[in-house]
Amino acid sequence: MSAHSEKPDRHRQGMATRRTVLGDAHVDGAEARKTPFDEPFQDLITEAAWGHVWSRPNWTKRERSMVTLALLAALGHYDEVAMHVRATANTGASPDDIREAMLHVAIYAGVPAANHAIKVVKQTLDEMGASAVEQEG
Repeated sequence: MSAHSEKPDRHRQGMATRRTVLGDAHVDGAEARKTPFDEPFQDLITEAAWGHVWSRPNWTKRERSMVTLALLAALGHYDEVAMHVRATANTGASPDDIREAMLHVAIYAGVPAANHAIKVVKQTLDEMGASAVEQEG
């Protein structure tokens, strides 16, 4: 198999899982924006993150969603936090689940990281029309 002619099975599995979690519209948009410069990176995340880690049977998509949100918030990757909050519509993680993950972030990664992530979560849930989070300061 040449590097450009066929994608490996891990890529196909990853693309299927990525579509299940993020939705066709998100993945189609990312694919449309892909260039020769970032194609190797896109292949890497599709195969490694989506084809390997997210496709494993040991945890549910809901569990992976909560862990992913906590890690992204702890690391300050807020654009990714918003993307994965939107993905909860497909993973089954509820606003209550997200809140619990953010409480863990506050204790184990710090209040400032959780504080900003909670702001992003509230805004994203509101945009989704699914906010069960009280709009407090």
